[in-house]
Amino acid sequence: MTERIKSFYEVFYRIVMFLCKLFLVADVLITSYAVLGRYVGKYIPFITDPSWSEEIVLTCMIYMAFLSASLAIHKQSHIRMTSLDSYLPQKLVQFLDLFGDVLVLVFSVIMLYRGGIYAASVGQKAFYVSLPWLSKFWLYLPVPLSGFAMVLFELEVIYKHVCALARKSQRAA
Repeated sequence: MTERIKSFYEVFYRIVMFLCKLFLVADVLITSYAVLGRYVGKYIPFITDPSWSEEIVLTCMIYMAFLSASLAIHKQSHIRMTSLDSYLPQKLVQFLDLFGDVLVLVFSVIMLYRGGIYAASVGQKAFYVSLPWLSKFWLYLPVPLSGFAMVLFELEVIYKHVCALARKSQRAA
């Protein structure tokens, strides 16, 4: 893998990680303000519990959950069943890893495609209850966004698997 491609993936990883951190900070700040508004707002009238806080916190949590799943693909830190790997031939383990990643890639493409359709169609027709001017498109957008990030990261992982298999077969020949 060329240095240019590696640096692209590292920059993309940092951007997605930064977005996850932003959503986490927003979650904490909005939740803290809502709690203050509920319990301190009785005594300090300018601190109120905004009605929109729960829906926006939920939206931020959805963004974090979906985007962080793509980060785990890049770092290859998803939960995997590896208890039998030591009993199987190394080539079979490598093939099963590659096969699993291809299945995740297919799922990611489905997330990107169907999630985009769903966000565009249903998301634009529904609105937040507490913010009637805000489309629920923003609630459904994390699915295709995460699908896009997962496709990119999964292509990187599959490329690494194929290169590793190619190196092994060259050594054997």
